[in-house]
Amino acid sequence: MDPNQTIGAKIKALRTEKKYTLKNLGDLTGFSVGFLSQIERGISSVAVDSLAKIAKCLEVPLSTFFDTEPPDRQDPVVHSFSTHQTMVSPQIIQSILSHDTQAFDFLPRRFLLMPFSDPDTLVPELYAHTGEEFIYVLTGIVSLWVENSRYTLYPGDSVQIHSNQPHNWANNTNKVAELLSINYPNPLRSGTAGHML
Repeated sequence: MDPNQTIGAKIKALRTEKKYTLKNLGDLTGFSVGFLSQIERGISSVAVDSLAKIAKCLEVPLSTFFDTEPPDRQDPVVHSFSTHQTMVSPQIIQSILSHDTQAFDFLPRRFLLMPFSDPDTLVPELYAHTGEEFIYVLTGIVSLWVENSRYTLYPGDSVQIHSNQPHNWANNTNKVAELLSINYPNPLRSGTAGHML
């Protein structure tokens, strides 16, 4: 099943279990009913930070929506040839650079950002949460929005921000971009979902 459909089905099941309507969940999260409906049907992706807000309102850890079981191995090295990739959206592919997301306080990830078909219309939703983020551009050009400012990052450029500043990033070019992202606290570690808001 598509990752978006899997996450959407889990959200719907948890919402139904708590006897929440989409409007109830929208009031708690601040998201529109239409947006939540699209997520539940798997036709819209959801940023990890937005998913963390939904998880908190549904009173479950963020890890509920991901396969975070550590592999049964002794080798601590995450080899490039065995890195598991997950499609976050049609434009974003994520690789978690850790064998055990439950054992560490920060989360390292690599993102491949696909070219956006109509860059002139792309203004991503900005989101905020507690914690810190570090971003390092490996290849391509990445647009970063922090509060009311937009920045352009080239290969070798990096930025560290306090995550309570509204922010987001995207690829507004016609070539693939790749970046390294480190989040603290680790949003996939059990018991940390509440710290993402």
